[in-house]
Amino acid sequence: MIDFWLATGLLLLVALSFLLIPVLRGRRAQSEEDRTALNVALYQERLTELQGQQEQGLLSSAQLDAGRAEAARELLADTEGADVQRTSRLGKPLPLLAALLVPLLALGLYLHYGASDKVELSREFAQPPTSVEEMTSRLERAVKAQPDSAESMYFLARTYMSQDRPVDAAQMFERAVGLAGRQPELLGQWAQALYFAADKKFTPQVQALTSEALKSDPSEVTSLGLLGIAAFESERYQQAVDYWKRLLAVLPADDPSRPALEGGIARASERLVASGGKLAEAPVVAQQAAAAAVGDSDNKVAALLKVRVDLAAALKDSVKPGDSVFIFARATSGPPMPLAVKRLTVADLPAEVELADADAMMPQLKLSNFPEVQLVARVSRAGQPTTGEWVGRSQPLASSTTAQQALTIDSPDH
Repeated sequence: MIDFWLATGLLLLVALSFLLIPVLRGRRAQSEEDRTALNVALYQERLTELQGQQEQGLLSSAQLDAGRAEAARELLADTEGADVQRTSRLGKPLPLLAALLVPLLALGLYLHYGASDKVELSREFAQPPTSVEEMTSRLERAVKAQPDSAESMYFLARTYMSQDRPVDAAQMFERAVGLAGRQPELLGQWAQALYFAADKKFTPQVQALTSEALKSDPSEVTSLGLLGIAAFESERYQQAVDYWKRLLAVLPADDPSRPALEGGIARASERLVASGGKLAEAPVVAQQAAAAAVGDSDNKVAALLKVRVDLAAALKDSVKPGDSVFIFARATSGPPMPLAVKRLTVADLPAEVELADADAMMPQLKLSNFPEVQLVARVSRAGQPTTGEWVGRSQPLASSTTAQQALTIDSPDH
């Protein structure tokens, strides 16, 4: 920011010069006026002296006329080149006052309406963070600078959860839900944050959020896992087994959390039997949901979207070769975060990329899990996928589309 403030100060000096030059010129004109008045006074004094000498008989009429002529010549010589226009003193305080108030007013307006925080944040995001704390600080300022960005709030909430800050995470998830809508995935993660914020107590609000999430999506993984944990902690082992089996049925075969989940099911089953209970088969509803999920998983074809990305000719002089380009797909009706992302630079364009389930940011948020998506390509000098300078968007299309899509970056990113 140092170079920014130096440039600002230079511009202020230029502006002040336009205000102060007339004042300085006025002072010079005033000094010229004062000198002229002094010469006139001396001329009049010389005439009076000559008149007195003539009355005393020391000068003849001819000598008196010659003396007057000589005094007049001296007066003309002294006043030659002087500016005869007089500048009014009433206007001088106004430029001085403006010279002081204009910079102060401009600074106040800039700090209130300007974007110095966004400029500094963009510079920071251009460099990789050196620690989790630095990334958290950047995301916090990104949320402050972009209060209508559900994506920024979502990523900040996830970061808070990784730092064991569930109270802060719950607040961010709540704000993200308010902007992006009551999507099942967001409701489930909001409920999870509230559960840990309440010291692992299953409050009525947590119950309401998980119920709403599962009503919209019976396979919502965070809610299923949370309900299983809550049931296990309260020694409702049968329910814990039922929820975790439903979750296990919808997870991909290569999901890294499957071994831990299977171990949890085994421990819950052992404790149920040890307490004198009998492990029951999964309820009919759960069986149907699990069977449907397994069937969908078996029959579902992994999504693969082929996209050719180019930059509009009119924008080629407005970007730099090193500017980041993010190509991603997001659900048209679903969570605000991208489902699959690829990163290039402007120098790579035009380029052909593929977005697939393997590019998913989260296992449960795969392209094939959403019937309709939108493709987005964004140029970001700051290296931020959530905001940039230029963007191109496609019309909604089926996630099962196999034909190559053309995407042109041609619009300002608002």
